Amino acid sequence: MSIVLAIAPHPDDETLGCGGALLRHRARGDDIHWLIVTALTPRFGDAARIAGREREIAAVAEAFGFASTVELGFETTALDRVPMGDLVARIAGAVDRLRAETVYLPHPGDAHSDHRAVFQAGIGATKCFRHPSVKRVLAYETLSETNFGLDPLTLAFRPTTYAPIGPWLDRKVEIMGLYEGETGTHPFPRSERAIRAQATLRGTECGTEAAEAFMLIKEILP
Repeated sequence: MSIVLAIAPHPDDETLGCGGALLRHRARGDDIHWLIVTALTPRFGDAARIAGREREIAAVAEAFGFASTVELGFETTALDRVPMGDLVARIAGAVDRLRAETVYLPHPGDAHSDHRAVFQAGIGATKCFRHPSVKRVLAYETLSETNFGLDPLTLAFRPTTYAPIGPWLDRKVEIMGLYEGETGTHPFPRSERAIRAQATLRGTECGTEAAEAFMLIKEILP
């Protein structure tokens, strides 16, 4: 059994980026945990919308079977204004409490500044000499963020590691549907059709029906 931590800048990033892999981990007997870095504030929604998002988080946590859900509560779309040391400390605190062994992070080249900040903080929060439980760090791709990260000076997403998710793809799509307003009809980039198409494409790259792709950032072999 391994302890797995998915770090999501926003609720839904975990499902889009590594939802199938998380379901696969759970099926294999691993403990899976969810760290949500940002939260809705009154600037982005009224009390009803904020309460609705908390209900969505609870439903998604139950659907995945997360052993724990940690919400850091930083304001969404504003992580570029948070001191990096504060962000690292909060994420590292969760990594250490859980004794996380495998950590999933967003890709550093994503279009959203929150994703880039979480990646940088996540790297600081998984240094082996301070956080020795961490043995593997993977960057996931997020539809509508990774594929829209068009800055030619940033690192492109080039997969090195694949998780076959054929048996869990339908469940991933169902869980994504728990987020009200986050999916749309094709050609919306977070449509069911796009999720399935991406899984099919990644499957062809590793010789399986459907897969999720990752960039291996670090791995310490036993």
